[in-house]
Amino acid sequence: MPHPASPYLAEGPRVGIRHFTYEDGAEFTARVRESRKLHRPWLFPPDTAAAYTAYAGRLIEDRTKAGFLVCAKEDDGALAGYININNIVQGAFRSGALGYGAFAHAAGRGLMREGLDLVVEHAFGMMGLHRLEINVQPGNAASVNLARACGFRLEGYSPDMLFIDGAWRDHERWAITAEMRSRRRPR
Repeated sequence: MPHPASPYLAEGPRVGIRHFTYEDGAEFTARVRESRKLHRPWLFPPDTAAAYTAYAGRLIEDRTKAGFLVCAKEDDGALAGYININNIVQGAFRSGALGYGAFAHAAGRGLMREGLDLVVEHAFGMMGLHRLEINVQPGNAASVNLARACGFRLEGYSPDMLFIDGAWRDHERWAITAEMRSRRRPR
């Protein structure tokens, strides 16, 4: 008997990843509103229907971006967080910049680590990328720990890199390449 098709691009024991859809707006914005204390001052994801539609539209329609929702399989696919690959460049560079956020109900459960591992594998496999970079504000310990746990290496420091919450913020640059990733895999 055939198995039903999985709704996920990739899945691990506890999470699956899939692309954003416009239909995810209500759940996504509700999770964002529930997670304000967790996100601030680091993140300001869309928390209204109109803002979500514009945000999701960029991720769905712009070929230099790819958005992934991390879904908790144990919670009937509830959104646990999101991971975006921005500034995707092909050709000799084959690179992208990651951004991500967990939702409060899923924070600290290891779901984002599993989700980020799946996105990295997808990026280096199906998407054909070679390098991924994460830029993290130094005080954001949870984000730094996630980058480190997934095998990213600290490459540098960028003063006044991004304009967030009314000011230019310093960031640490963390990166991983396909070769680094293949060396991490158990044989």
